[in-house]
Amino acid sequence: MYNKKLAISLSGSFGISAEEQILLFKKTGFEGFAIDDSGRNTDIKKLVSIGKEENMFIEYLHAPFNKSDDMWAEGELGEIALNELIGYAEKCAAAEIPVMVAHTFIGFDEPYIPTQIGIERFGTLAERAETLGIKLALENTEGFEYLDALMGALKGKKSVGFCWDSGHELCYNYGKNLTELYGDRLFCTHLNDNLGIRDFAGRITYIDDLHLLPFDGIHDWSSVAQRLVNCSYNGSLTFELSTLSKPGRHDNDKYAAMPIEEYIAEAYNRACRIAAMMIEKEKTK
Repeated sequence: MYNKKLAISLSGSFGISAEEQILLFKKTGFEGFAIDDSGRNTDIKKLVSIGKEENMFIEYLHAPFNKSDDMWAEGELGEIALNELIGYAEKCAAAEIPVMVAHTFIGFDEPYIPTQIGIERFGTLAERAETLGIKLALENTEGFEYLDALMGALKGKKSVGFCWDSGHELCYNYGKNLTELYGDRLFCTHLNDNLGIRDFAGRITYIDDLHLLPFDGIHDWSSVAQRLVNCSYNGSLTFELSTLSKPGRHDNDKYAAMPIEEYIAEAYNRACRIAAMMIEKEKTK
C-alpha cells in the first residue's frame, strides 16, 4: 500500500507450503513476509531466496520459544536454551534477516519472578545479536514481568527492542498499553485481533490466543493506529494470523472453511484499512 509496507507471517495453519504462501502473499499485494521457525525445521535460506526472487522483504525470523522458561533457570537447561537462541541469531544474520523475534517466557504457573541469571543470559544474547549486526525483538506473551525486567535491564542496548503482539496484549497482558511502555523501541509488529481473557477471574490460558483477523475481535483498531502513530512507528505493518481454532473453540472455523486465496485477500484488505487509518492520523499529528 502506498506509504505503508505490509507484511504477513508464514503460518503452518494456512494449509499450503511456505513456498506457495510466499507466492500467494506477493500476488495478493503484501510486500514482505516473516519466517516462523518455532518448529525448528524450516529451510530459512531457501525461503529468503524465494523472497528475493519475488522482490519481497523478510521482516524477521521468529525463533523457537518452548525453552524460553529455561532461560531463567539455574543449570544446564538454561545454557542449552541460550545456545539455541544464539544459534538462531547466527542463522538470522547468515540469511541477512534484520530482526530475530524471541519470547521471554513460556508457561502459566504464577508467580512470575525474573532471575538475575535470566537477565544475564538475555544480555549475552543481545551482545551476540549486536556483534552479528541484527536486532533482537522481545515479544509480549504470558509472563509480562519477564519482558518488563528485560526491557528495563537492556534499555541501553540498541540491538534490543520490542515486538508488539496486539492480540497477546488482550489475552495475556490484561489490555495493558504496551506501546505506551515500549513504543520508542518498537522494532516490529504481530498485528492480530482477539476476544480477551475468557475466564471471569482473569486466569490466562493459551486457548484465548486466537490470532483473529483485525476487526473480528474486540480491539479498537482506530486506537491501535493512533498508538502506532504516537510512538512514531514507521516500520512495516506485519500481521501474524491463524486459520485454526484452539481446542474446544470455534472462533477461527470460518477462516478454515474459506479458500486460502480468499482468506489472504481478506487479510490484505484489513491490513490496508489499518494502514489507511494510520495515514489519516499522521496528517493531524
